[in-house]
Amino acid sequence: MNFREEIKNYKPINEQEVNDKKVTLEYIDKFYDNILTRENEIAHMTSSGLILNKSLDKVLMIHHNIYNTWAWTGGHADGNNNMLEVALKEAKEETGISKVWPLTKKIISIDIIPVYGHVKRGKYVSSHLHLNISYILIADENEELILNEYETSDVGWVKTNNLDQYSNEPYLIKIYNKIISRAIQNR
Repeated sequence: MNFREEIKNYKPINEQEVNDKKVTLEYIDKFYDNILTRENEIAHMTSSGLILNKSLDKVLMIHHNIYNTWAWTGGHADGNNNMLEVALKEAKEETGISKVWPLTKKIISIDIIPVYGHVKRGKYVSSHLHLNISYILIADENEELILNEYETSDVGWVKTNNLDQYSNEPYLIKIYNKIISRAIQNR
């Protein structure tokens, strides 16, 4: 199924998702030629995976160098129109885990995430929006983790009820908690 159709078929769970889904679809339609690439410097597609352990009480997080906070895994579509594939690829690249799978293959959350201007690879990247598609991913918490030193300064499992002690991004903590609740419902 086409990524636009997947998003169109997604059933929002709150007003924020209704609005973010509407805006995301409008941007896809308006910028279809480059919405999957970073060439669109105002807004582009990203995909994230909230990686939970099998008992759903811990989240595998990375300490992100650019934002200096603990965060979920995820990244730019970079031309790939399979958002689940993007989330799985990023989960493996950013944590070193090799065995990770979706709790469900369905989109679990749609969120527009603001990204503030920053320097990446020696080049300034202007503030923009990530039109983000999220999935619930599951991994074995005993699998060896490998630090991706290029993007992160740490990787580890965090108890779901301690997220606010690790992340300094209240907007994302709300998204994490929303996804954790949905994971428990989809168990």
